[in-house]
Amino acid sequence: SSSSSSSSSSSSSSLITSPSLSNAKTLINALASNPRTPTDPQFHNSVLYSYSAIAPLDDALSLFSYMLKSLPSFSPDRSSFHILITHSCKSGSPLRAVDFMASHGFAPDPATADIAVRGLCISGHEEDAVDFVRELHSKHSVTPDRFTYNFLVKHLCKSGSMSRVYGVIDKLEKWVGLKPDLFTYTILIDNVCNGKNLREAARLLSELEKKGFKPDCYVYNTIMKGYCTLSLGNEVLRVYKQMKEEGVEPDLVTYNTLIYGLSKSGKVKEAKKYLAVMAEMGHFPDAVTYTSLMNGMCREDDVLGAIRLLGEMEAKGCSPNACTYNTLLHGLCKARLLDRGMELYGVMKAGDMKLEPGTYGTFLRALCRDGKVAEAYEVFDYAVESKSLTNVTAYTTLESTLKWLKKAREQGLAV
Repeated sequence: SSSSSSSSSSSSSSLITSPSLSNAKTLINALASNPRTPTDPQFHNSVLYSYSAIAPLDDALSLFSYMLKSLPSFSPDRSSFHILITHSCKSGSPLRAVDFMASHGFAPDPATADIAVRGLCISGHEEDAVDFVRELHSKHSVTPDRFTYNFLVKHLCKSGSMSRVYGVIDKLEKWVGLKPDLFTYTILIDNVCNGKNLREAARLLSELEKKGFKPDCYVYNTIMKGYCTLSLGNEVLRVYKQMKEEGVEPDLVTYNTLIYGLSKSGKVKEAKKYLAVMAEMGHFPDAVTYTSLMNGMCREDDVLGAIRLLGEMEAKGCSPNACTYNTLLHGLCKARLLDRGMELYGVMKAGDMKLEPGTYGTFLRALCRDGKVAEAYEVFDYAVESKSLTNVTAYTTLESTLKWLKKAREQGLAV
């Protein structure tokens, strides 16, 4: 046990905390002359890692060479060079570290490319990552694999315009022969749907089919969700039918998206039909399915129908969640069915469910309108206690609701 404790004390003191190269070399000399210095590669790599993390690349390379010369037990492996490459990405120039690795007899491979591309993207050097792929290919004949390529495309989607992303895709095909696959198209479709550009999503869908790829369930679900954000229920239904025609089997997410899209665009009756369809196909409606329908029903002022659906849902063994109760409480307050709302709120409290900000505001307004100011304060306490809202937001909402009520009363307005 004494030897293990001395080895651990020596390894903790060996982590370099100053970017000074001369200090680092002094530490290496001390390690070289200490017979208790661990000789395993992991120890040497941890020393190298601690210095590379804080020093400029030139100094890290110098220390590496110094360790080779001064520490006979230092026998670098591929991971030793990958440490240098990882840290060189912060300055946007991993190619020098890759060349250094190659000069020591370790040829870069797709794993090297992956470390550099990810490191550059995470450090915000996406453009450098694109150039790096080209240079690595021309200098070392290494091409990144599909995972690295798609990681780069995904990162470019987050940080720039689609025209720039398409430009990079074209360049990479021309430079290194990398082409988009189905996963690439999924990333692109996901991105344009998030930006509500459904026309572009449709174009990408037809392009991927022309290239011989068969869109899967995830691609169709993504496009359906995009149309949901625009409340275009008919389009959601059209994509669902197209998917069926193409022989792609819908999953639970497909049905939930379809029901949500139809309910959101005022087609609740049609949405309800799909409860039976999905169950027939072996996908049983869950809390998300029922809550979407309830939301649509409340929008159409059929809150009692939504409450009946809650009973139906529970009878089928499906447990409502906080989102379900928030939807119903909001609907009951808007329909001025406050007693039912209070009952439902009691169930929520018993289950420690959080109030959503919109529901909280509507509930307070309904209580104050009914003269139940003490109850409104109690709801405020619960909202804070359950961390549904921050204290400030909860209090500001309560204060503005009480002001609204006072003003309306003074002006003799019906509330």
